[in-house]
Amino acid sequence: MKKLSGKVAVVTGGNSGIGLACAQAFAAQGANVVIVGRRQDAVDAALASIGPDAMGFVGDVADLAMHDRLLAAVKARFGAIDIYVANAGTAILEPSAAVTVDNYDVQFATNTRAVFFGVTKALAFMRDGGSVILTSSIASGKVMENHAVYAGSKAAIEAFARNWALELKARRIRVNVLSPGPVDTPILAKLGISEAARPAFDKSMAAAIPLGRMGQPDELAQAALFLASDDSVFVTGVNLKIDGGMALT
Repeated sequence: MKKLSGKVAVVTGGNSGIGLACAQAFAAQGANVVIVGRRQDAVDAALASIGPDAMGFVGDVADLAMHDRLLAAVKARFGAIDIYVANAGTAILEPSAAVTVDNYDVQFATNTRAVFFGVTKALAFMRDGGSVILTSSIASGKVMENHAVYAGSKAAIEAFARNWALELKARRIRVNVLSPGPVDTPILAKLGISEAARPAFDKSMAAAIPLGRMGQPDELAQAALFLASDDSVFVTGVNLKIDGGMALT
């Protein structure tokens, strides 16, 4: 018996990186998976790697009306939700003195406001006994250069999770947080790390991480699978750091 047979899982930011790895892991364990991404081509490519029963939805999580359309589509196809992974996020890394109002707002709109309203809207469609997983970052608790706004946007969702874990106890809906350290995903290129710069970057990360390397998306996905499945049926309100020990340094 697969761990997620008969379950319906929604993964925002499910078209690449950690989100895609989660969607693939969930589908492999029998879940009907719905991924959300901003670009049709990226969503289509991701669906091809997940499996024939996966559903894609194109939209920006920062657009709160998108969540209503998404949930209506999920309900029409699957009836309800069992697992909701609020994974979509964005990072603009810069010194605090350089932060503009626009850059501040876009990070909080995507990383914080979208998570709050995405989850609270999804709860109306979630079966009792479901699982909510929020993707945060070890940056919320570990001071890292040029991360002030990003870190603040992630720290807020950890507070949401603690509150929701108690608010939803009567429904047996568990709410937990995944906090990655550096992970080898396409976001590195978006942050300006070129292929030529990768050897030096990888070396610096290996020196900063006790286990000596960056994480891989499938390693985060296995942690998400644990939190999504009945393997973690007695776990709620936790912040699971998947960082090779980096938060300790």
